[in-house]
Amino acid sequence: MVSKKIEEALNEQIRIEAESSQIYLAMACWAEVKGLEGVANFMYSQSQEERDHMLKLVKFVNERGGHAQVSELKAPNGTFNSFQEMFEKLYEHEKYVSESINELVHISLQEKDYATHNFLQWYVAEQIEEEAMARTILDKINLIGNDKGGLYLFDRDIEQLTISSAASNGLN
Repeated sequence: MVSKKIEEALNEQIRIEAESSQIYLAMACWAEVKGLEGVANFMYSQSQEERDHMLKLVKFVNERGGHAQVSELKAPNGTFNSFQEMFEKLYEHEKYVSESINELVHISLQEKDYATHNFLQWYVAEQIEEEAMARTILDKINLIGNDKGGLYLFDRDIEQLTISSAASNGLN
């Protein structure tokens, strides 16, 4: 049985994961309208992944005797000055999510809820990957600078990242 404190904290994380999905969806829409098909597909894939993270939490809360809550979400920003700015926002958001997961782990230890602590380890590992991927993408964008040819290649390459990520996760 999950404690009320853990249930509330997990429900907050459910909201954060749902908002993450919406943020990536807004980024996908912006990129698609700008003709960045690879970036758009990458963001659509990330949006779905965040929704899957949310559902995993929902099922966990309900299975542990809690009640997962679906809450109101903040509308995400849907416009960016550049694709670089968009990826910088993505990286900042992933760091925020990591902090939130770390706080959840801390609460689970305070509450001596080792089942939740164990469950959250998957999220800890996932956030390490998410932050590393966002940093790598930003590094590539910084290498490109204002080179339109570089942007074309980046757009094509990031789509391959989506395909290879799906394949390595057994989703393809």
